[in-house]
Amino acid sequence: MELRPSFLREQRVDRILLGHGSGGRLMHELIKSQFSPAFGIEGSGDSAMVNVPSLRLAYTTDSYVVTPLFFPGGNIGELAINGTVNDLAVSGADPLYLSVGFVIEEGFLLSDLKKIITSMSSSAAKAGVKVVAGDTKVVNKGKADGIFINTSGIGVLQDGRDISAARIGNGDKVIISGEVGSHGVAVMSERNGLTFDPPVTSDTRPLNSLVEAMYRVSPKIHFMRDPTRGGLATTLKEAALESRLCIRINESSLPIPQGVRGACSLLGLDPLYVANEGILIAIVDAMVADDMVNSMKRHEHGRDAAIIGEIYDTPQGGVLLETAIGGTRIIDMLQGEQLPRIC
Repeated sequence: MELRPSFLREQRVDRILLGHGSGGRLMHELIKSQFSPAFGIEGSGDSAMVNVPSLRLAYTTDSYVVTPLFFPGGNIGELAINGTVNDLAVSGADPLYLSVGFVIEEGFLLSDLKKIITSMSSSAAKAGVKVVAGDTKVVNKGKADGIFINTSGIGVLQDGRDISAARIGNGDKVIISGEVGSHGVAVMSERNGLTFDPPVTSDTRPLNSLVEAMYRVSPKIHFMRDPTRGGLATTLKEAALESRLCIRINESSLPIPQGVRGACSLLGLDPLYVANEGILIAIVDAMVADDMVNSMKRHEHGRDAAIIGEIYDTPQGGVLLETAIGGTRIIDMLQGEQLPRIC
């Protein structure tokens, strides 16, 4: 009969314990039972060894602290994967490898952790990326909001791809890939127990395959960005300031779903400042804009793609919205927090 100290006996737990972040047996069991099978990570070294087919790389990192953790259309896990994939994609890179870091609060349900990890694994597979490294820390109860996730990603930049506001030129067209404001409204409704008709769900999804479809039409993509925090308005203002040009947008061209319009009208919000997680803004050569939008519309993540504006020389750094009633509205960056904790 084998005698084992009590701390080595099998423990059946349904919540995260401080010991899960101690570096000992509980942590190794957590990694072996949850993370390794989900992401296909082998070994336990301090670094992942990967083969990179090019030396021209893009690298990004982000942290996700969304509340609530589960919302209509997604959860914090797939948001973390898709967000990092999209940051690489709109830089013109082909996303390859991700790392994932978890800060988990003591008492967090293992069943909820499994749901999050499973959705992350599925999202990574859909995007064609691999999670190759990770880290887990557990903090005392009350010291975190359930779970925080940090992701970093590496992608390869193919020759000839150069995404920069400096490349934006007078006459370029502004393209949006999909509907505006769904993610922010979905998170807000779940957080506050609100329901809307029609219902609004998050648009979280990977955009790298859509970007590839755009590049197959033409390499004349000058600028791309995913309008997350701060919404469409803040992203456009950043592009205008960085390029020192003016962006004019047509309000009637903006794809804003009925549910988002209704929710924003009810709550006094502006859809242009509401967060998105599954659309991109692209500024492209005018000669290729129509063909690019047509190609995007044939992609599952670009069905609502549209040309929404054009680039002008003046006023420098300005964003102007031509309203549906014939007026002109000056668009600025988001001031303060319209909707906190959306990613």
